[in-house]
Amino acid sequence: MARNPVESVKWDDAVEFCRKLSELPTEKAAGHVYRLPTEAELEFACRAGATTKYSFGDDKSKLGDYAWYIDNSNDKTHPIGKKKPNAWGLYDMHGNVWEWFQDYYAPHSKGPVTDPTGAKTGSLRVFRGWQPGRPRQVLPVVVSQRQRADEQVQHPGLSCGPRSSEQASQVSRQGR
Repeated sequence: MARNPVESVKWDDAVEFCRKLSELPTEKAAGHVYRLPTEAELEFACRAGATTKYSFGDDKSKLGDYAWYIDNSNDKTHPIGKKKPNAWGLYDMHGNVWEWFQDYYAPHSKGPVTDPTGAKTGSLRVFRGWQPGRPRQVLPVVVSQRQRADEQVQHPGLSCGPRSSEQASQVSRQGR
């Protein structure tokens, strides 16, 4: 059974999925509450401590070892975990699908920021990643896009997981 990423999801639907997942009896009993990550949280996870253009360094020639993109994807998404993981063991952090974030869109700050949460209000939500057919220059960690939450876009998907206040306090983003 192929385990391709979820795609073509509206932001509202991604949030609802996280809410319903949190309401499952086993998740509730374990105290898990799921939500979309902030842009900074996923960037922190993607970088895995690296300060380079990609989580694996600055050498673009290694991109195919870690990501699905225009040169190797055949213009479609692929099963999760078929490329190398980052230093923390996380797969598909540089490609395969766009992912929605909790944040509203706002220009990034100019200097270093600790634990940014994005704008508190707005009309556009942030998504980041890659979609089939897009050139590989969109793959560095710091590239993001924006879209209205109620509009469906061809490829945005979701990444959600239990979040603790300890994890959130460890998030740090370097200035862009």
